Amino acid sequence: MCRIHCIPASLHHDQRGTISIVAVFSVLALTMLMGMVLNVGRQVDGKIRMQNSADAAAYSGGVVLARGMNTLVFTNHLLCDVFAVTAFMREARDQNSASYVPNILAAWSKIGPVFGQSGWPKFQALGQAIVQEVPLQQAMVTSYSQWAAAASQQILPLMEEILAGELIPQYQRAVVVAFPDIAQAAAMAVAQQDGQPQFGRGPMMAAMWRSSGQLVGGDSSDASTRTLPVVDPELDALPDQDSYVTLARQQREQLASKYLNDWNNQAMLGFDSQAKMSQFGALWRSFTCGYLHKLLDEEYPDKNLLMELVAPPSDQTTGINSYLEQYYIFQGVTYWKKLPEMMPRIFNNPTENTALAYAEVHLFIPRQRLVWQNIAQSSGGPSPTPLGGVPGDFVDLPATDSGSGGGSGSGQWVVGREGVPTSWDLLTQRWTCQLAPATQPALAAILQTPPSLPSFSGENITMPNLGNLSGDDIQRISPH
Repeated sequence: MCRIHCIPASLHHDQRGTISIVAVFSVLALTMLMGMVLNVGRQVDGKIRMQNSADAAAYSGGVVLARGMNTLVFTNHLLCDVFAVTAFMREARDQNSASYVPNILAAWSKIGPVFGQSGWPKFQALGQAIVQEVPLQQAMVTSYSQWAAAASQQILPLMEEILAGELIPQYQRAVVVAFPDIAQAAAMAVAQQDGQPQFGRGPMMAAMWRSSGQLVGGDSSDASTRTLPVVDPELDALPDQDSYVTLARQQREQLASKYLNDWNNQAMLGFDSQAKMSQFGALWRSFTCGYLHKLLDEEYPDKNLLMELVAPPSDQTTGINSYLEQYYIFQGVTYWKKLPEMMPRIFNNPTENTALAYAEVHLFIPRQRLVWQNIAQSSGGPSPTPLGGVPGDFVDLPATDSGSGGGSGSGQWVVGREGVPTSWDLLTQRWTCQLAPATQPALAAILQTPPSLPSFSGENITMPNLGNLSGDDIQRISPH
C-alpha cells in the first residue's frame, strides 16, 4: 500500500525520458523551420532566376531587332552598290569610251610632229614624247577595255537579274517579317534555358511586347502594325507616302552616285595618272554616270526603292515621346507557373496565378563616344587621331609621343568624340539596344494579357488580376 502511494511522489523526481520528449518537439520545430527556410529560399531563387531571365530575354530580343535594322541598312547600301556596278558594267560591255579614244589620240599624233618642227629644244622633245606615248596609251585603253568586257559578260547578267527581280527589296521584306519572330524565339530560348531545373514548375517562358501592348511580330502588312519601324515606299499606303518615295529616290541617287564614283576612282586610277592624253578616264566617268541615271530615272523610277525609317512627328516637343514609345521601346516578360510548396499544410502560397518578371529594352543609335585624340602638330593644321570607342574604331598608336607636340609622331592628347555617324535612319549601320527601367504606361495591361503565341498554347498560363493598378503604380512597387 505504501508503494502505491509513493509512485506519484516519485514521478516528480524521476527524469528518465525527458530528453526524448524535448527532442521530439525540437525536431518538429526544426522541421518547420527548415520547411520555412526551404520555401523562402526556393521562392527567392525563383524570383532572382526569373528577373535575370527577363533581363536576358529582353536584351536578346532587342539585339535581334537591332540586327534586323542593321541588316536593312546594309541591304540599302547593297542595293545602291548594285546600281553602281550595273552602270559600270554596262559601259564595260558597250565600250563607248574606248570608241572615242582613237580620234583623240589621232589628234595628238598630228600635233606631235608640229611640236617636233618648232625648232625649240623643249618642244622638240615634247613632240617626240607625244609620238611615242600615243601607241602606248592606245594599247593601255585596248587592254583595259578587253578586260572590262570579259568581266562584264560574267557580272552584268547577275546584276541586271537582281534589279529586274527586285531580289534585294524582297529580301528586305522578308527581314521585316522574320526578325521580330526571331526575337520572340530568342527570348523564349533564353527563358527555357534559365528555367532549368524546373522544380515542378514546368518550363519558364518569355515573350517580347511592344509598348503599345501588342506582341512583337505578327502582322507586318503596313507600317502601323509591323514591329520594325520602317516604311516600304513601294508597297505601303500611307497618307504621306509620296514624301517617303521622294526621300528614297534622293538617298538612292546619292548613294549610288557615291559608290559609282568609288568604283570609277579605283578603276581609272591608272588612266588619271598615266594616260591622261586619251581622256579615257573622263569619258568612262561620263558614260557610266549616264547609265546610272538611266537606271534610276527611266528603268526603275518606282522599283528597287530604299527602305525608310518611320518619320518622327513634326511636333518634336510633345509628340516625340509617344513616337519613341510606339516604335523603339520593348518589354520582355517571363512567365513561370506557381512553385509547389514544401509542407503545404503548414506553408501555403494563396496565389494561384503564374509568376511574372519583366524588363525593358530600348532600340537606338548611340551618340559619339568620348575618346582620346592625338592632335598632331603639323604645318597642315591639327589632324585628330581617335583612340577608343567600339571595336573597329581603334587605330594604331603613334610610334613615339612626347605628350605636347613638336616633331614627327608627337602631339597633344585631348578628349573628343569619335567620328561616327549618329543620324537615326536606314543608312547608319550602328543600331544597338540597351536595358532601361520599365516605365511604360501600358505595362499593367501587358502583365495581365496572356501571350497569344503558338509556344504558349496548352501551357495553362494564369494571369494576375492587377485591378486598377497603372504603370506608375507598378513602378512604385517594383522599380526595375
